[in-house]
Amino acid sequence: MKIINLKLILYTTSLVLLFEGAFMTLAILASIIYDAGSIISIFQSTIITIAIGGILFFLTRKGLDKEPSIKEGFLIVTLGWIILSLFGTLPYILSGSIKSFSDAFFESASGFTTTGSSILTDIESIPKGILFWRSETHWIGGMGIIMLVLAIFPFFKYGGVYLFGAEFSNLLFTKLKPKLIDTAKRLWFVYILLTVIEIILLYAGKMELFDSICHAFGTIATGGFSTRNASIADYSPYIQYVIMVFMTLSGISFASHYFLLKGNYEKVINNQELKFFITIIVITGLSISVYLFNHGYPYEKAFRSSFFQVISIITCTGFSTADYQEWPKYAGAIIFALMFVGGCSGSTSGGIKAVRHLILVKRVFLNIKSKLHPTMIKEVHFNDNTLDDNITSNIISYVLIYLFTFCLGTIIMSCFNLPLSSAASSIATTMGGIGPGFGIIGPSGNFAAIPNPGKYVLSVFMILGRLEILPVIVLITKRFWQI
Repeated sequence: MKIINLKLILYTTSLVLLFEGAFMTLAILASIIYDAGSIISIFQSTIITIAIGGILFFLTRKGLDKEPSIKEGFLIVTLGWIILSLFGTLPYILSGSIKSFSDAFFESASGFTTTGSSILTDIESIPKGILFWRSETHWIGGMGIIMLVLAIFPFFKYGGVYLFGAEFSNLLFTKLKPKLIDTAKRLWFVYILLTVIEIILLYAGKMELFDSICHAFGTIATGGFSTRNASIADYSPYIQYVIMVFMTLSGISFASHYFLLKGNYEKVINNQELKFFITIIVITGLSISVYLFNHGYPYEKAFRSSFFQVISIITCTGFSTADYQEWPKYAGAIIFALMFVGGCSGSTSGGIKAVRHLILVKRVFLNIKSKLHPTMIKEVHFNDNTLDDNITSNIISYVLIYLFTFCLGTIIMSCFNLPLSSAASSIATTMGGIGPGFGIIGPSGNFAAIPNPGKYVLSVFMILGRLEILPVIVLITKRFWQI
C-alpha cells in the first residue's frame, strides 16, 4: 500500500486557506464602504483563516519534491471543499448573522458549492459585508479554488491533472492548450471577463453597484444567492433578461467561450452538446410559455417568466422571478425534470450534465436501430469522434449512481418527517447545485425549517454533487486505501 503524502495534502490545504483569507479581505472592504456593522467579525475571520493557513504553509513548504498521485488528488479536492466550507462559516458566526453552526455550515457549503439554497429568512437585514462574503463564496466556488491553485502555482505540473479531474467533469477533454496550468489560466480569464461584463450591464440597468457585483458573482458561478428577499423578482425586465443571458452563457463550457474569443467558431458551432443544451432550453421554455399564456399570463410575462425559470434551473443557478409552485402542474413537472439535466460539461453548472444525457439518448437510439439491423456496427459518435464502449458504459454507470444516490438521499430526508415533495426536491436541488425545490423549500420558502441533522445531510449532498459523486465515493472504498 502506497503511503499518502500528508505533507503535500497539508501544503495544498494551506494554499486553499490563504486564498480564502485573501478573498475575505474583499468583504472587509465592502463592509467599510457600505456599513460598519460587520468589519470586526470579518477581520477576525480573515486573521484566523490566514494565520492557520500561514502556519501550515511554513511547516510544509520545504522538501516538496513529489506531485499528487490520484489518491492524493481525490483527498486534496474533497478535503479542500470541506475546509473551505468550515472556515467560510466564521464571518456568519462571529457577526451573529447566523447563530447556529449547522445553519452557518449549510449556508457556507451552499455558497462554495454554488447550490444557492439558504436558511436566511430576511436576507435584506443582513449586513452588506456579510452579504458580499456570501456572494463571494459563489464566485470562489464556481470555477473552483483548486483551479486557482493550479493557475498560479507551477508546482502542479503533471500530477495536477488528478486535481483537475476531481475538480471538473472528466468530460472536459477539449483542451485549450496542452499544459494544464495554461488551461486553468485561460478558464479563469474567461470567468473574470464574463463577470466584469455582467457587472457593467447590470449597473447600466440602474441596479446598485453592490447588488450588481453580488448578482454577477451568483450568475457567472451559477450560484443563485441574491441580496433581495424576492430574488430577481424585484428588478426590471431589463435586469431579468441580462441575468437570463449570462445564466445561459455560464451554463456553456468555458472552453467554448475561449474558442469564440479566439475566433474558432467552427468548434463552437459544431459542438453537439451545446446544440442539445440550447434545444432543451428552447423546447421547454416555449412549452411552458404557451401553457402560462393559455392560463391567463400576458405573453411577454409568460415568455420571460418561463424562460427565466427554465434557464435558472437547467443551469443550476437558482435565481427566481416567480414561484413556479403556483404554476399549473405541467410546468412544475418540467421544472422538476430539469433539475436532473444540468448545464454543459466544463461549465460552472451542476447536475448530471447535458453531454451525458445526449450520449445516453444516442446509445438508446443505437440499440433500437441494432434490433432492426442486427449486423450494423454499434458505434456512438460525438463531435466527429467515435466513443469507446468504456466511455458510454462509464456514463451509464454514473447516471445510475446519481439516481441511486438521489433515491437514497430522498429516503434519508423522509426520515425527518418532511413531505415527499420537499424530501425529494431537497436532494435533487442540493445534489444538482440548484437552490430552491418544492414544498416548504420552494422559491418563496427556504431551508430554515429543515432539522439540523437534515441540514448536515444536505450539506454532504452539496459537496457530493459538486465533486460529481465518484471522487467522494472512491474515498470510502477499501480498495482506495489499499492501492
